[in-house]
Amino acid sequence: YLHEQTASTNFLWNKLCPADGSGRRTFELSMRPRLDKLGIFKANPDDLTASEIERFVRLDIDPDSITWKRVTDTNDRYLRGVSVGTSPSEVNKKTGESLGRESGFAITVASEIMAVLALATDLSDLRARLGRMIACTSRAGEPLTADDFGITGALTVLMMDALMPTTMQTLEGTPALVHCGPFANIAHGNSSVVADRLALKLVGPQGYVLTEAGFGSDMGGEKFFNIKCLYSKLRPSCAVLVCTVRALKLHSNEAPPVVPGAALAAEYREERLGLVAKGAANMLAHIQNVRKHGVQVVVAINRFHTDTDAEVETVARVAREGGAFDAVAADHFAKGGAGAVELGRAVMAACAATSPREFRHIYDAKAQGVKDKIETIVREVYGGAGAKYSPAAEARIARYEADPALRSLPICMSKTQYSLSDDPKALGAPSGFTVTVKDAYVSAGAGFIVVSLGTISFIPGLPVKPAYYKIDVDLSSGSPRVVGLS
Repeated sequence: YLHEQTASTNFLWNKLCPADGSGRRTFELSMRPRLDKLGIFKANPDDLTASEIERFVRLDIDPDSITWKRVTDTNDRYLRGVSVGTSPSEVNKKTGESLGRESGFAITVASEIMAVLALATDLSDLRARLGRMIACTSRAGEPLTADDFGITGALTVLMMDALMPTTMQTLEGTPALVHCGPFANIAHGNSSVVADRLALKLVGPQGYVLTEAGFGSDMGGEKFFNIKCLYSKLRPSCAVLVCTVRALKLHSNEAPPVVPGAALAAEYREERLGLVAKGAANMLAHIQNVRKHGVQVVVAINRFHTDTDAEVETVARVAREGGAFDAVAADHFAKGGAGAVELGRAVMAACAATSPREFRHIYDAKAQGVKDKIETIVREVYGGAGAKYSPAAEARIARYEADPALRSLPICMSKTQYSLSDDPKALGAPSGFTVTVKDAYVSAGAGFIVVSLGTISFIPGLPVKPAYYKIDVDLSSGSPRVVGLS
């Protein structure tokens, strides 16, 4: 944007395609996608007309349309909104106009590049997805992508090694592939397609691969089924729904709120069968969400030492009656692998009792319109009645509906993880509500339309007492020892 505002077309042309010692110009390989997009199929830069040169070198960036944010892995709430380009050097020298603008930072995993990495199937697909990422639009409203900026090749080189998962293992030696981390409340919230495919190849046709979908069935689960499975073509045999007695008590709407850092109320530490039974409505909603996709559900009841046998059995009984294939107490936190043996057996039985061919998407991404897909998710997954739209959302969605390539993309809902609705205080299994769509934008590289149902922070802040208060170096023993990291 700075160069467009401060340089002539001839200057930009001579910088982008300078003549060598013999007077010959060449196009860089990274320039071909933009040339192809413009319909300029000439190999020799000297063959371009003045009009073609103008179109090639000038993106005509609309600064108010720039959505691409810088990223950092630092908790800093003051970076959520920043002014950039305020230096005296960032001005239009002819008019004196400042070229600064308002922007903001996001945490690294909130970048579209993380979602692209997670959904790419191979290096070629990674490059294509990176090239489709939209950073802004021209003043005429045309999307400007990484390909337009000529950075796709460099991005691919930067990310190509990251396409390979990190191989780790549990304390008991079980292999684990750790790869990618797009947030489920702002992106699709799943580990990578590459890791899943690699793991399936390693275990063979009779083996088992467990892959994570972040938060609940309304968040990472729904996006796993309707985004990740859409692109990977993989079909799950079973889903493990994790719950706790404590969480179900909270969802009863009759137990005191849980305050981070504060002692748990007696209701969470003592037997309260009524609270468990009432709060189980939330678990039942999640079970039905998974079943609607044709997938069997095994409920894993992560057990705390304060949970009573009667509470655990209540959860298991309600889960089975509500459509779960099985529900099993899991003590792996206390007992390691031995505490999850029964859970493993239940998962194996569920996989044997069903076929991946029964899997289905909750909506048809290509056939249904943008609003139709949004409202299908609201009704079928959240339990709501429908959606209302802000003027900004209406305008964006209208543009997406008019573009066949964008209209056919799946939907990635951005909402709170604390409720099935868009209201974080609406616990349990709310119904009949109307969600508010505040905005929408395209993650063209990742391949979905992000629909915002509320204000989601893209970078965390620090609490009053951050963890660094506990971290120090103990020098009392003579040999320095780091404390407070665990």
